[in-house]
Amino acid sequence: MSKKTKGRRRGQERSRIKRRRPSTAKDNSTLERDILAALHRAGQPVTEGQLQELLSLPRAAAALLQTALKHLLQQGKLVRKGRRYLSASGQEEVHGVVDVTSKGYGFVLLDGEEKGGKDVFVARTNLGGATHGDTVALQLLGSTRGRREGVISRVLARAYTRLCGIYRADATGGSVEPDNERLPYTIRIGRQDALAKDADGMAVLVDIVDYGSEREKPRGKISEVLGNPLDASVQLRMAMLAAAVRDSFPAAVLKEAQDLQELKECEPGREDLRHLAHVTIDGEDARDFDDAICVVADSSGYTLYVSIADVSHYVRPGSAIDQEAYRRGTSVYLPDRVLPMLPERLSNQLCSLIPGEDRPACTAILHFDHRGRRKKERYVKSMIRSKRRLTYTEIDRLLYQSQDEDELAARYGDVLPMLKQARTLTSLLKKQRLARGSLEFNVPESEIILDGSRVRSIHRTARTQAHMLIEDCMLAANEAVAETLARERRPVLYRIHEQPDPDKLTVFIEAAKALGLELPKRARGNTEHIDSKWVAEALERAERSPAAYVANNLLLRAMQQARYEPDNVGHFALGAMYYLHFTSPIRRYPDLIAHRALQGWLLASRGKQAAGGLPDEASLVEVGQHLSLCERRAIELGWDVQARMAVLFLHDRIGEDFAATISGVGPFGLYLELNESGISGSVPVESMQDDYYLHDSRRFRLIGERTNRIYQLGDQVLVRLEEVRLAARRLLFSLQDPEEKNAEP
Repeated sequence: MSKKTKGRRRGQERSRIKRRRPSTAKDNSTLERDILAALHRAGQPVTEGQLQELLSLPRAAAALLQTALKHLLQQGKLVRKGRRYLSASGQEEVHGVVDVTSKGYGFVLLDGEEKGGKDVFVARTNLGGATHGDTVALQLLGSTRGRREGVISRVLARAYTRLCGIYRADATGGSVEPDNERLPYTIRIGRQDALAKDADGMAVLVDIVDYGSEREKPRGKISEVLGNPLDASVQLRMAMLAAAVRDSFPAAVLKEAQDLQELKECEPGREDLRHLAHVTIDGEDARDFDDAICVVADSSGYTLYVSIADVSHYVRPGSAIDQEAYRRGTSVYLPDRVLPMLPERLSNQLCSLIPGEDRPACTAILHFDHRGRRKKERYVKSMIRSKRRLTYTEIDRLLYQSQDEDELAARYGDVLPMLKQARTLTSLLKKQRLARGSLEFNVPESEIILDGSRVRSIHRTARTQAHMLIEDCMLAANEAVAETLARERRPVLYRIHEQPDPDKLTVFIEAAKALGLELPKRARGNTEHIDSKWVAEALERAERSPAAYVANNLLLRAMQQARYEPDNVGHFALGAMYYLHFTSPIRRYPDLIAHRALQGWLLASRGKQAAGGLPDEASLVEVGQHLSLCERRAIELGWDVQARMAVLFLHDRIGEDFAATISGVGPFGLYLELNESGISGSVPVESMQDDYYLHDSRRFRLIGERTNRIYQLGDQVLVRLEEVRLAARRLLFSLQDPEEKNAEP
């Protein structure tokens, strides 16, 4: 036999061997059953090699074994822990929501456990097809290094059935990259999709029709072409869709609002306060005015009237308006629009304290002595008539800047004496508040100005003394109502704020020491017994040093998230034993609950029965969780919008230099805030080519190994914009002129 013939036969033999390998669905399912049985017999986790020996599989079957293992993992029948496998059967199953990181692994917050607790780690290989936000069934695997681990066995509910993204056409149709980096996949769009024809490069809204598998990408259908992703209005729409906020009211709600009868007379049971010099104080662009103040001085001290629009008169429990307001939980404020909690007829008309118009209100009448200590309080349903609609700018000019007194008297003579009394009282209230440990963080916010479809400017704004005047009045009313309802044991939602995170406080203390900041002595020498007075003193000391920026930011990060609960535990940041939200029922549902609780108590004190609709303490737990979640969603939407507007504002300014402050230091680089705008960005460590930088985590700095050059938290630096990543909302910078990094910008 020739060598050529032998070679051909050997090739045919190899082909026959390949064809004899198991390849049908039946053969695969048999192998999977064998795997599960072998793991059950083993009774302990085994490696792939050990499993191959247990099943007596030849080396040629290694690829088939790997395929079967992947399929079992995807189905949740198998669990992988490191390099070892074990059967998922018999493991404890719990439910929760998965939070997938941009790196691909996830954490599950279990049902019934508070956010911020010890969630469960899920490796990338154990996600079981779940994506960020999905509600899942999870099997616990025990703990590694103190953290619980688990494997997702089933997806109970999908968080995303539709999403936004940028459509890219290709030869087979196209794909959409989700506008969320926590969703690490693209969605295939078929070539037959009618809306895909002219959508290449456009932002689109996609309905997911098939979530795919580990081997197949999800498939979707374009339901709407949103427009050019560089258009500010398109990015705002994408942010709103991603947050699932409501931007219109159901017809039944609008009809109910339109049918409401305006209260124009001071009905029986209301106190007529129309003679008082009430004023509203808001920003220049405010459209709804739900709070008004008046201060009267006498020989015993000061009387503060805080009159809040009586939303509860119009919004009755269980009505269509009430149900929709509860679903929304809060109004949402965006750069060019407001997504109100209540229909415009209520928020901008019936419940807006328009100057010269009679309006029903709920008034807190608070009496203070000459030192600013509250001595007594009274609450009434009232009828008021605002004398002036004033702005923060006007109040600053009237009360805190040198002006021509004769001119002011001529223009504001009807309210100026009252405003001066308010200035005196609020300075006393602030002094009392700071003395007990109320915190005042000096962290300016950014204001975004749009001009049609483009971002015209982003700049920092600072709170003025006018802001603080009205804020001290509102704080006083909120505290008084909270204390009254607590004393009378009336179920209500308190605004609670717990002790700071001890570990994060330790981080702050170490950073302060590294920067040479002398801190107050700690009670019992540890962070668990630090009170708000200690934090307030630390902030005050930092304000007088170069460490002010670091102190404010690190202490702010250490603070817990405030929330709504019926069980009062006080408000740490305000140093207050009692606190709730009462002063903005137009835009916050918890305030409406407080109004109803207060008015229920007022009726009961006169021997009358409340109209109903007051939740008991048990149901308030669930209500508080829902409203806290609504607030968090609104905050996160605000952050998302800020990031989107920032990349639009700077997308065509690559190569420009900016003065910045280092706001964070990590092993992967520096985090920045641009001084003029407050826009956030980063300097990747790989872009710092002048040296090899080492991360000093204890002192929050990077140190050049050769040059010993240091970049530390709080340093002033000059940076150049190098890259704008629109989809990820990221701005990448490079450092300029390292020798001048500590120079004043």
